[in-house]
Amino acid sequence: MGTILAGAAVCTGSGSFRADLRLVGERIDAVGFDLSRPGDKVIDVSGRLLLPGGVDVHTHFDLPLAATSTADDFASGTAAALLGGTTTIVDYATAFRGQSAAQGLEAWHGRARGRAFCDYGFHLALTEWNEALAAELPGIVDGGVSSFKMYMAYKESLQVGDGALYAAARRVGELGGLLCVHCENGDLIAERAEELIASGVTGPEGHPLSRPPLVETEAVGRMIAVADLARCPLYVVHVSADGSMREIVMARRRGQAVFAETCPQYLLLDESRYGRGGLKGAAFVLSPPLRPAGNGEALWGRLARGEIDTVATDHCSFTLAQKEAGLDDFRLIPGGLPGVEHRLALLYSEGVVKGRLSLERFVESCCTAPARLFGLYPRKGTLAPGSDGDIVVVDPEEEWTISAETQRQNSDYTPYEGVRVKGRIESVYLRGRQVVRRGRLFGETPRGLFLRRRPFAR
Repeated sequence: MGTILAGAAVCTGSGSFRADLRLVGERIDAVGFDLSRPGDKVIDVSGRLLLPGGVDVHTHFDLPLAATSTADDFASGTAAALLGGTTTIVDYATAFRGQSAAQGLEAWHGRARGRAFCDYGFHLALTEWNEALAAELPGIVDGGVSSFKMYMAYKESLQVGDGALYAAARRVGELGGLLCVHCENGDLIAERAEELIASGVTGPEGHPLSRPPLVETEAVGRMIAVADLARCPLYVVHVSADGSMREIVMARRRGQAVFAETCPQYLLLDESRYGRGGLKGAAFVLSPPLRPAGNGEALWGRLARGEIDTVATDHCSFTLAQKEAGLDDFRLIPGGLPGVEHRLALLYSEGVVKGRLSLERFVESCCTAPARLFGLYPRKGTLAPGSDGDIVVVDPEEEWTISAETQRQNSDYTPYEGVRVKGRIESVYLRGRQVVRRGRLFGETPRGLFLRRRPFAR
């Protein structure tokens, strides 16, 4: 006995077409017409869009930071993801300095196990490099974690040097992994921040001044060279500056495997938010910071042309009370924004509806490409026979307004407060089971599974 979603437009990264879709158990059984079998349940979704479940490959749930931690844990964060049409997340587990890779990864398994509402996987962030860590990586990859992250920013905590980046990239490349890198020049940032504080610029307006676009673009170019020498595929996370994209496009033209991710905040918001000062400015502190007006439109163009591969959220939520801790020294403001609940809605309404993005590029960048790059395709990221029954049913005509009062994200604000959205998620299916209907979860039982991901190139 199956379930048939009938009458909608089936949307994939390669095209959209009118068809019915039949679910049996946890998988898509067939896409086409005349699919009904005795005992099947037929659901009329005429006039709707059927999208693959969203895949957000950049989240930070239950992340410890100094004396605090992110506002969203795996329960609240993945529930919000489902309500926003994201059925799979890949979170950044972290091996902090002094920890083994296995210790870091197991800590994140403990945070997520039995609490996740959507399916999930992990990258593993490495905050140092040594032979013991290198020896652990084959076992980590065999366990289904095939991507790793390193930071060129956050001096004295997460930042690693070029030598460590090169050695790690060589090892990751040998194992068929994908190296994800936060590209900002941490040394320059630290020096500029000291200068600003000394000159009396202590509020959130100092944050973008300490990390201008050039410190990202320089680090992107440097990391491209390191990855090329190491023969390792490179995934540049949260690209915010158009100049950085020029470096990535040039590397691709030379034949290098370099992939780019951006986030809704860099497409839709700009650095004028910091000019509000105080808590209103601190709410928008994240790294890299928001960029000058006009930069977002350049990124939209690159996304439409396929130069930007994926749109993820870098969901790293804090409350306003947590942000307030750094009002007298912008370096102490916890960096990050909530966003996992509103990614698909924003990209559809601001991208597809407004003509910046084709429907196919929307699906490709939010669902298919992230699944393909991170070893989940075709199980995730598409609507095809044999794929998981992760389906988002969208009413393309309904309009609504984003508000912190109605969100599930465990933050007391949203950076998109008051944004009017066209296109509303009616229901969400996770592995063939309807889990969301009209903005509500079906029950409060977490059903998310840990996903073992294939290596990038093996």
